Amino acid sequence: MQSKTRLSDRYNAWLRHHRLSAADSLHRVLDNLVASLMTWLVIGIAMALPVGLDVALDNATELSAGWDSPSQISLFLKEGQDSASAETLVREIEARDDVAGVHFVSREDALAEFSALSGFADVLASLEKNPLPNLLVVTPVASLVGTATDGLRSELAQREEVAEAVLDMEWLQRLNSIMQLSRRLVMAIGGLLVLGVVLILGNTIRLSIENRREEIVIVKLVGGSNPFVRRPFLYTGLWYGVGGGFFAALLVSLSLWFLESPVSELAALYQSDFDLEGLGMMGALNMLILGGLLGLAGAWLAVTRHLAAIQPR
Repeated sequence: MQSKTRLSDRYNAWLRHHRLSAADSLHRVLDNLVASLMTWLVIGIAMALPVGLDVALDNATELSAGWDSPSQISLFLKEGQDSASAETLVREIEARDDVAGVHFVSREDALAEFSALSGFADVLASLEKNPLPNLLVVTPVASLVGTATDGLRSELAQREEVAEAVLDMEWLQRLNSIMQLSRRLVMAIGGLLVLGVVLILGNTIRLSIENRREEIVIVKLVGGSNPFVRRPFLYTGLWYGVGGGFFAALLVSLSLWFLESPVSELAALYQSDFDLEGLGMMGALNMLILGGLLGLAGAWLAVTRHLAAIQPR
């Protein structure tokens, strides 16, 4: 029974010191509010940059997801090809097993559509000659993807009636490649900025240790262990990290709010109901948790390195 009581007392003392360390470190951080705000803002900006870029890429990915329609091949016919020869070519291409359908757009229809959409109807009406060629829009079968689609495009481009063959989804493939590259760049930048946050917090905790050097020496003189001395500084790093995460979430949310109106107006011009998506509650909570973990990591590195050098003489 005596050993159980002693163990219970030690646990209660350990728990009580955690509470006191957390409260005292928070009081010290808030007591020097101007310096703490500057530290929080520096950490918040460093965390907000990669998170904001990642949110922007997520929105761009969601927007481009609606563009994943079947690939289409546009065949621009040579100038000498009239509508009759174009119809003959349509029937020949439709007979292929790897083609789902072919849509013929005459040069007259193309000019009329372009005049209606471009707003240059008066200018186009003054032209002596229609500059647009006849067009065939070829839709491959759904099972034809990747290099097979490009092979079909190359084969159709070799026909003598075709001046140029363009795979309409090439731009989307390039966009997806650019977005994948951008996400890797964001990860690299994020890694560097996370390292910077840890170093910033480590330097802040180092200055705090130096300011309390005499107090640490006295605590060690009366028998205080390294974990006992280390605990308040770990909580200081935690509060700095959580505060930085809060400001990071706030900066990202404010940036998205600032961009929301022009993005909605631009989407409306393209008859789209696209809206920017922000961090949300879970995203903001993750920012606080990440900031707290970075704060603990920076504090642990600083305390482990500098606390051992402080010994009573």
